[in-house]
Amino acid sequence: MQEYPHIYKAGASAGTEGEVKVTSPNLDALQTTSPPEFGGPEGTWSPETLLVASVADCFILTFRAVARASRFEWHGLECAAEGKLEKVDRLSRFTEFRLRAKLRVPADANTEKAERLLHKAEAGCLITNSLKADIHLDVVIETVPDRRAA
Repeated sequence: MQEYPHIYKAGASAGTEGEVKVTSPNLDALQTTSPPEFGGPEGTWSPETLLVASVADCFILTFRAVARASRFEWHGLECAAEGKLEKVDRLSRFTEFRLRAKLRVPADANTEKAERLLHKAEAGCLITNSLKADIHLDVVIETVPDRRAA
């Protein structure tokens, strides 16, 4: 890992109507619109869905690092995230994010340790640590036969 601080760059451009083009150096551009709740079309990414996706993505990436540092073996992790957007003091803002994590581990894994590591990942996620919202983590740990033994 590089030393801090890290600087990340992105930009956006648009005309008076239609999609917004979101760019970042050396990455493919994304096309976004307002979400349907704000009059946008169905089926496109929006700033709101990108933020919620960033929460789920960061959680998984943080868990990878935490599990690696703890030498914890696991097979897969799924994270469904939802964000609650509300009016607070006449301003729209996300007030809550709920993460539903499903971790698949070998049959002989220490499931208590798995749960501790999931909560450590939630606490260490730089995206949620940068947001002013409540974060809730629901955990399901599923043991599966060791793929190498099959």
